[in-house]
Amino acid sequence: MKPRTLCVYCGSNSGSRPAYTERAIALGTRLAADGIGLVYGGGNVGLMGAVADAVLEAGGEVTGVIPEQLVGWEVAHRGVTRLEVVANMHERKARMFDIADGFVALPGGFGTLDEMFEMLTWRQLGIGNKPCAFLDVEGFYAPLVAMIDRMVEERFLHPDQRADLWHGDDLDAMLAWMQDYRPAQADKWMDEKRRGSLR
Repeated sequence: MKPRTLCVYCGSNSGSRPAYTERAIALGTRLAADGIGLVYGGGNVGLMGAVADAVLEAGGEVTGVIPEQLVGWEVAHRGVTRLEVVANMHERKARMFDIADGFVALPGGFGTLDEMFEMLTWRQLGIGNKPCAFLDVEGFYAPLVAMIDRMVEERFLHPDQRADLWHGDDLDAMLAWMQDYRPAQADKWMDEKRRGSLR
């Protein structure tokens, strides 16, 4: 089923390469064209502002969710369809989870990774069943994905849970994967002896 809304995590800075902003604009434009609403962090700066502005300029809907502390820091976007100001980051992540059908990470820093990995952890624990994707730009996420693959190799992550995460640079392929998404059913515990000791 096509997602009605997608949450996009990305930098409040624009990064060092024009390609980062270009991909944010392309994603925002595509979401609006497909009738998919944007949920994001509510800022009007960096890649956050670029993706939101692209959706709005293409006639789409944007919901920003921003903590009170960051209203001034990230310069809250007052032109979005809806701007929700919440008390803290915990409420922000919970609210984004509630109103989004899936999660996409564009390039960003600590905040982007924090938000995306919390959603991946919730998937792993069965708290949620929504798809998560790293939409890459010029290999930005390649080292991170290599680390995730290392987690699988070293048996800290189940291969099926690794397969539950999409990574690539093809926007069409990402949206098609999300539309056909089926959550992995892998047990978090890989060691039968360990799993039995917890029962």
